[in-house]
Amino acid sequence: MLPMSQSSFSIPYQHPFTPDNQYKKSVAYFSMEFAIDQALKIYSGGLGFLAGSHMRSVYDLKQNVIGIGMLWKYGYYDQGRKKDGSMQPEFHEKMYSFLTDTGIRFQIPMMGKQVWIAAYYLAPDVFNSAPLFLLTTDTDGNDETTRAISYSLYDADVSYKVAQCMVLGIGGTRLLEELKYEPQVYHFNEAHAVSGIFHLFKKHKKIAEVKKRVVFTTHTPEEAGNEKHDIHFLEKLGFFSGLNLETVRKISGTKGEIFNHSLAALSLSRKANAVSKLHGEVSRQMWKAFPNLAPIDHITNAQNNRYWVDPELEQARLAGDTERITSRKKELKRLLFKTVADQSGKLFDPEILTIVWARRFAAYKRPDMLAWDLERFRKMMSDTEKPVQVIWAGKPYPKDEGAINTFNHLFYLSHLFPNMAVLTGYELGLSKLLKDGSDIWLNTPVVTREASGTSGMTAAMNASLNLSTYDGWICEFARDGENSFILPVATGEDINKQDCDNLMEKLETDVIPTYYTNQEKWKQMTLQSMNDVSVDFNSDRMAREYYEKLY
Repeated sequence: MLPMSQSSFSIPYQHPFTPDNQYKKSVAYFSMEFAIDQALKIYSGGLGFLAGSHMRSVYDLKQNVIGIGMLWKYGYYDQGRKKDGSMQPEFHEKMYSFLTDTGIRFQIPMMGKQVWIAAYYLAPDVFNSAPLFLLTTDTDGNDETTRAISYSLYDADVSYKVAQCMVLGIGGTRLLEELKYEPQVYHFNEAHAVSGIFHLFKKHKKIAEVKKRVVFTTHTPEEAGNEKHDIHFLEKLGFFSGLNLETVRKISGTKGEIFNHSLAALSLSRKANAVSKLHGEVSRQMWKAFPNLAPIDHITNAQNNRYWVDPELEQARLAGDTERITSRKKELKRLLFKTVADQSGKLFDPEILTIVWARRFAAYKRPDMLAWDLERFRKMMSDTEKPVQVIWAGKPYPKDEGAINTFNHLFYLSHLFPNMAVLTGYELGLSKLLKDGSDIWLNTPVVTREASGTSGMTAAMNASLNLSTYDGWICEFARDGENSFILPVATGEDINKQDCDNLMEKLETDVIPTYYTNQEKWKQMTLQSMNDVSVDFNSDRMAREYYEKLY
């Protein structure tokens, strides 16, 4: 990694802004990914978007929070294309002249070696966020195998993935010691950094002392989705900071040989939270069989208005001017359609109803549901009286062949329709364009599988109506036919077929006719949706609740 801007970095570290009186308690927020700006590619999807918005609200509210994350040499990956236009993961080295080299270097034992960790700093005024410390092993003194720990976010090799978690957890807690900065709260956003809790236990020697300091946010709505590993494998990597396994089992709630990362985080935190009301209910049910866990409340995810909202749309919303919202929306659609034309060679029309499905490509999100019933899809796509345009975008995990195949299947299918496009490069920049330029934001997860989901919030902020299954944050926001279009909850054997049928039915009998034959209702629904999302799902509310409920 090339040298970045050097500055005299003062230790002990002082928080760069004077915190507001309500938010004086000092917090270190650990996250594997942060989506702070398009230029800083250290995120993959929803977890990063959420953490990025949280850090922006920390800045806006002047909260005493610092972020601790990872500096990924290749980011997540770059979504390139093969010769035929289908997608291909590419890995390009990233350079950031706006980061400051703190000059801090220290070693932690992992993978049977002493591994050097370097720390870089993102000052708050660069992107108007909380101050951020980013850790990397791509530094002098490490061999190629240990440098590679911080090459790619969520490495497919299990040893490397765990080592990445150790750099964040143990490395992050060690960094705070190097900074001589003792936060009152260690906030672990998901269980990636749980190794840091064992470092804290080694230091403080008592469970009560650890619990006093640690809080935990879970984002995983099903037991099988929680990371688990053989406890001896983790010990060999150095995961437990040299604690013996008897102690590890005792303090982490582990029985037997399998270590559950979320269970350990819940066992060693004083408080925990799920990320929507429904997810809270699901989580409490999921973990109720385990004794002595942190109580699980819920703080519903949100996104940062300042970053995401188009200022002209916001002015029109505040004035209740639906005509201005409609005309601005068409301007924003034209802007998006330049990217569509550039990537696909197709010219979309701003007068036509535009449906967008864009988020991480994962099987449970069912990206291709709209095209499952090919006959009905074809009929909808070839209707010239009430035409629609559909855009897909999103990144599959680079080793998830199934998700990549789904993406490429949709891309090949798009060759048959001049009004269908599949875009690559779904990062903050394209995400913003799609939210600004969509009329309908389509969301199709299997119900209870989406802990919260947030992409529909930022779409709603920008005058796009949600068309969704009834899951995650949607349950706290949506009123079908008033501020969104909601599918009934499928029950019984084949929920996929039910959801697909209900989706096509909703489009054919409700969404498309409303857009073309009842524009007044459409405008009122859009204004209602914008008003309903603007306060409760702004991350300022969420950042306040973290202080009130968790810290």
